[in-house]
Amino acid sequence: MTQTPPGIRDYALLILLSAIWGSSFLFIKLGVEAVPAATLTLARLVLAAIFLAIVARMAGQAMPRGLRTWGFIVLAALTGNALPFTLIAWGEESIDSGLAAILMAVMPLTTVLLAHIFTKDEKMTPRKALGVALGIAGLAVLIGPEKLSRLGDDTLRQLAVAGAAFCYGVNAIVTKHLIGLPRRALAAALMAAAAAMLLPFSLFLDQPWKLSLGADSLAVLAVLGILHTALGTLIMLALVRRQGASFFSQINFMVPLFGVLFGASILLERPPPNAYGALAIILLGVAAARGRRPRRP
Repeated sequence: MTQTPPGIRDYALLILLSAIWGSSFLFIKLGVEAVPAATLTLARLVLAAIFLAIVARMAGQAMPRGLRTWGFIVLAALTGNALPFTLIAWGEESIDSGLAAILMAVMPLTTVLLAHIFTKDEKMTPRKALGVALGIAGLAVLIGPEKLSRLGDDTLRQLAVAGAAFCYGVNAIVTKHLIGLPRRALAAALMAAAAAMLLPFSLFLDQPWKLSLGADSLAVLAVLGILHTALGTLIMLALVRRQGASFFSQINFMVPLFGVLFGASILLERPPPNAYGALAIILLGVAAARGRRPRRP
């Protein structure tokens, strides 16, 4: 199918999804005040799995089958949902939501690096290498060499969020093996597999039956599960179907900006000056890695 040039609706969906995913850092920060990281992640995944399973059923899509397919689904669920969601939530137990959003901006650069190692058609170029180098420099500016040498609690939390970005980079490679499957059913399967992985950790570490949650905490969990996870996934699938992955990748510039904006305006967070410099360096790296030289006709 030939794609039409992006229109107002496509950019509106892109901005809407950027705002949704950017605000997820705010809601995670609110959620971990009452719910431990593993249980918070489990709750949002269960809600998303139920919602997406209903959507898939309404669309007439059956769950994927086959041992090999489910092997990749499990790996994709681990690297794209269970592990990064939990690492971000655990990190935000101590660090600001805006800082977590900035750390996540390195995700596309890790994808570039991993694609060079594990694929044959997306090898490193000087431009991509410059982008990765800028991303590393941005992380160094953000965390600071003195903190890395001491590895205090906040530094470990920052590294955990950066580890989540690395997980998403791995996930971008893994999900190439799932192209062609019914999208809604695949999304539901991914959420269900990720929830199954986290269930024993939540039961053992957090003992969720002992938690006493108020209406505010339950509302936060509902928003994270339905809006940020389930509806966000459906909007992402629609954008990729309409305009392709290259158009969708522009979201990497906007999500961290929305994350910082929501954290500053609602939680009154004030990231340190080096955080803004680091964000600029990282986004410059993303732009460098995405850039393409014009082809000769």
